[in-house]
Amino acid sequence: MEQLVAQNIQLEKDKYQPNVSAFLALCARNYALILKWLPDELDAQTSWYVEGKFGHLSVTLLENTKYTQLLEISRRLPDSLFVSSPRVIVRVYHDAQLAEVLTSQQIFSFKPVYDYPNAHMHHTDEKFQVNAFLQELLKIGCHSIALT
Repeated sequence: MEQLVAQNIQLEKDKYQPNVSAFLALCARNYALILKWLPDELDAQTSWYVEGKFGHLSVTLLENTKYTQLLEISRRLPDSLFVSSPRVIVRVYHDAQLAEVLTSQQIFSFKPVYDYPNAHMHHTDEKFQVNAFLQELLKIGCHSIALT
């Protein structure tokens, strides 16, 4: 019986605990990167391209409210049977100065933490990793913006 209690205590110690301050810092960095090329005064369904030293992003403003915006951001890659072009939907919170990925590829909502292993093979910190991927996607070295 004591061994079973010890195993339960060990499982609780090993359980993944999200680092909220690191996640919020990541979302703040993403917000700062998005602000570099986010035009002022846009209507919903407006699209534009962000050209950079390392490629370009296609951006569409899906929703525009007083304190938030919903953006679809994608990066076109050469056609491939094995790799699809990355596409994310991001909520930009201007009041909190944060940008968070809401959906990515075929994942339509993220839990803060996933048990591992799980049926969809998400990482325990999938939400953090997808937002870290957004940060890498945004680092294209922006030098021009073209509205379409």
